[in-house]
Amino acid sequence: MCSTTRKLNIVVAACNNMGIGIDGTLPWRLKQDMAFFRKVTTVTKNTEKKNMVIMGKNTWLSIPAKFRPLSDRINVVLSSQMQNNIEGAHVVKSFDKALELCDSLQNEVESVFVIGGASVYKEAMQRVNPCRLYITRVHHNFICDTFFPAIDEKVFVKVPNTVDENVPQETCEENGITFLFEVYEKL
Repeated sequence: MCSTTRKLNIVVAACNNMGIGIDGTLPWRLKQDMAFFRKVTTVTKNTEKKNMVIMGKNTWLSIPAKFRPLSDRINVVLSSQMQNNIEGAHVVKSFDKALELCDSLQNEVESVFVIGGASVYKEAMQRVNPCRLYITRVHHNFICDTFFPAIDEKVFVKVPNTVDENVPQETCEENGITFLFEVYEKL
């Protein structure tokens, strides 16, 4: 069952000011983070199932066309304006409709990942569902126009990365930028 019992997994990379994007793109290019994103949203324990990725319209449009839909995942786009005729993706009008779709595909879906943007992250974090945050902390200042919602420490607590074998333990460095991976669980 997906609706309120299904754990929502949120995957995001954010810089020092919790910025996550500018002009519909990422302000950085970190191959290690992209590899982590792909692995965590794709790998399943049951090879008969796939993970579902839920995103807003702008996040969908920010993905280069050659990478849409995200392969080996069930892509769900939240939009009140787009039609449900995107090849390889389901378009639904609300987060509730996305979870209803998950219910209808429960024999095909292993885990649900929320991958952006800001308003979709906020809604997922505020739902009653169990929730895990996978945050790549990019230790750099970037100019951004889109930001990750504040993490309420009364609701989410940082847990050891060892809760998920896919999460790197060490600080990484790429293109002169350091970053590390953090995991939070909803209390």
